[in-house]
Amino acid sequence: MNSTAKKRRLTSFQIIILGFLGVILSGALILMLPIASKDGNITPFNETLFTATSAVCVTGLIVQDTATYWTELGQAVILILIQIGGLGVMTMVATVAMLSGRKISFGQRSTMQNAISAPNVGGIVRMTRFVLKVTIIIEFAGALAMSPVFISDYGARGIWMSIFHSISAFCNAGFDLMGKPDSKFASVTAYSANPLINIVLMLLIVIGGIGFLTWGDVVEHKFRLRKYRLQSKIVLVTSGILIFVPAVLFFLNDFSDLPMGERALGSLFQSVTARTAGFNSLDLGSMTVIGQAVFIGLMLIGGSPGSTAGGMKTTTIAVLVLNAISSFKRKEDPECFGRRLESSAVKTASTVFLLYITLSFISASAICMIEGLPFGVCLFETASAVGTVGCTLGITPYIGAASQIILIVLMFLGRVGGLTVIYAALSSPNKKLSKLPQEKIIVG
Repeated sequence: MNSTAKKRRLTSFQIIILGFLGVILSGALILMLPIASKDGNITPFNETLFTATSAVCVTGLIVQDTATYWTELGQAVILILIQIGGLGVMTMVATVAMLSGRKISFGQRSTMQNAISAPNVGGIVRMTRFVLKVTIIIEFAGALAMSPVFISDYGARGIWMSIFHSISAFCNAGFDLMGKPDSKFASVTAYSANPLINIVLMLLIVIGGIGFLTWGDVVEHKFRLRKYRLQSKIVLVTSGILIFVPAVLFFLNDFSDLPMGERALGSLFQSVTARTAGFNSLDLGSMTVIGQAVFIGLMLIGGSPGSTAGGMKTTTIAVLVLNAISSFKRKEDPECFGRRLESSAVKTASTVFLLYITLSFISASAICMIEGLPFGVCLFETASAVGTVGCTLGITPYIGAASQIILIVLMFLGRVGGLTVIYAALSSPNKKLSKLPQEKIIVG
């Protein structure tokens, strides 16, 4: 062997994946401890692995009710996993490095850039500090706002309830502590008519899911929208459309048995939570087929790049729509806000869209065959998993180990990103400079 041969180094994508896997495995092993469950028994590894994956991947799908099954220690472990998963493993590692006074190398900065979808390496440490500052302020404010209601209903435990739900909502995780022995997996349905809890949770979800780069523009430029990055403009417009248009559709098609005010609040909440948050204030099983189809679409789209949310991202669907409009107008490149989008963005968006659609449909078909359940119900669960949403029609706690493994894989791919996994598996230091001959084909 040539002594001058360079050792193969892990790429930033491989480091991100290994980081997530390490945190998930550690969390699963800790949750197996008897002191983590209220019955004092060792929880089976497949159940703790599912729970840890759901927490780190900020999904919210569960096989054991968080409030009634896990002790305060178990709940704390889940909350820590949610926080790590929401901010990203590399962000947390960088935080520890900064607090210890260690210098962060260029390679580590590059990994951090990929982890939080930053546009460039420059200023990445400053950006990380901003992310941490915003996270602490928003989560504290959310807990403070909800505490009067929870303390009134739960006493001193209401403080823990406020902290848990604030972090869970900001990280778009969807884990809750509302479950009761006679009403398991209840989410926040008990507060469907409470404007304070609904509004605070919606604000936390939107702020966490809109992306730190966008909030950086908001903080720096305030209401001078023209100075925002193109990405921030697209994120804000697309997010607004994806919140209010589905809310109107839900209001017109679903929840007709509720009073007008509660129906409007519930429709808006379901529209917000569908894009990776995972809470539900109303019974999703009572929704019409149209409502559930819209919900599935929102779950697959998810939040925005560089946020605590998962899914294929708002910018992906926006780029595809803009590209379609440019094709209709027979323009060579998609345009938006006086700017031309690069062709690589269109190619990446198409790849991500195809990947998520394929994963959700193939996985739904597999679970449908394994469990003998209706395809529509299975598609709802797989879209919820790959979109890291956590909303469910109630089948997840009762499916077998094989189907749980499918959902675990989907949650992991949905959080770290399918392309990240592909890049990690296929990336090579030796890039070919030559290109094959080009030939045109007719499409459409």
